[in-house]
Amino acid sequence: MSRFSREYSQKCVPAEEAVKVIKSGDVVDYGFFNGKPVVCDIALAARHEELRDVEIHVAVTLPPVPEVVKHPESFVYHDLQFSKISRVLQRDFNVGFYYPIMYHQAPSWFREGVAPHRNVVICTVCPMDAHGYFNLGLHNSATLAAMEESDCVIVEVNPNLPVCPGGAEEAVHISAVNYVVEAPADLALADLPSPEPNEQERTIAELIVDHIKDGSCIQLGIGGMPNAVGKIIAQSDLKNLGGHTEMLSDAYVDMIESGRMNGSKKSLDRYRVPYTFAMGSKRLYDFVDNNPAAASYPADYTNDPRVIAQLDNFISINNALQVDLYTQVNAESLGTNQVSGNGGMWDFVIGSQWSKGGKSFICLTSTFTNSKGELQSRILPTFAPGSITTIPRHMTDYVVTEYGAVQVRAQSTWKRAELMISIAHPDFRENLIKEAEAMKIWRNSNKK
Repeated sequence: MSRFSREYSQKCVPAEEAVKVIKSGDVVDYGFFNGKPVVCDIALAARHEELRDVEIHVAVTLPPVPEVVKHPESFVYHDLQFSKISRVLQRDFNVGFYYPIMYHQAPSWFREGVAPHRNVVICTVCPMDAHGYFNLGLHNSATLAAMEESDCVIVEVNPNLPVCPGGAEEAVHISAVNYVVEAPADLALADLPSPEPNEQERTIAELIVDHIKDGSCIQLGIGGMPNAVGKIIAQSDLKNLGGHTEMLSDAYVDMIESGRMNGSKKSLDRYRVPYTFAMGSKRLYDFVDNNPAAASYPADYTNDPRVIAQLDNFISINNALQVDLYTQVNAESLGTNQVSGNGGMWDFVIGSQWSKGGKSFICLTSTFTNSKGELQSRILPTFAPGSITTIPRHMTDYVVTEYGAVQVRAQSTWKRAELMISIAHPDFRENLIKEAEAMKIWRNSNKK
């Protein structure tokens, strides 16, 4: 038995034993995305009667729903990026608080003592290798930074977590771990396949692809629309594309396996796609497992605008909920209801515009149907009170709906209003013109 195996055996305990280290008032980090523990979460929730005011921090609540959220009198739940589960928890049960973040700063938050000190970090890892390392799998982000600065590290070993090569900071050594908990061998990861794009999404994707040239470097944000772009790219005749992203999604598998994306023209990480977390279907997880085509990095590399700027012809594609006539972008709330989050959108919007030949695309369908069955415009005169401006107008570059793609960067307020109205749904354009006139950002010479 190697010394690493002996140390593993000494530190391996049942989940119930490991979580005894947590006290009332502690701050506990559950890692990022698929790094969220399952077995330890159940064990911690079972202690709810003896604990109070334990802060739980997670990024994107994925299935299964954490057990601790059922006991809000004991656990205060925080989420760095709202998912469907997060929305339901907050809306229907008043559980969960959003945690605004500049994603590229996340590792430094821990290392420089900006974030609340983590007393305990618990997260899922791959089985230990022969050198004593646990690969972090799908959730690099700021996990190692959080571990370094915490009082106690508990790893939950899941044999189904894919081993994701780095990069950097993609593994933690047994010497830095306090407790090892083994998850059941049949504990599956959340399988989140992307739906097929609808007609509107395909139209938007095709409009964006028209602006991409051979050798460009692609970032796709969270959501169905960016994934639709990736699927269209995979079916296009583009070649020698590169990838650099925060989220590795199924669309990257499509682009790489189709031969459209090979990274041969990149100035950094040639032939590889750097990412900081992967989220999608089992097909994606099988693809990244021990695959050198993708490289796991911390968020302060993948999301640093200064790194992004070094990649020529960088194309950033992100989703939005609403855009107003001033070209402010709301990608995270409907009024005061938190829907999603900023994540790394800011990082890539500005980084792509610092890139030579780079472009940022904000995409959204022109309308949606509300709970009353009424058609509503996503292009608004101004946002509702309490809505969040994710991207200020000074940073907005291209905005795309199914009615067109317009570049608003370097345009005046009246020109921006005209361009936004031109890609709004026709049923809402007349009213938007009236509102623009009242806002004094419309000229009589403008075309309707």
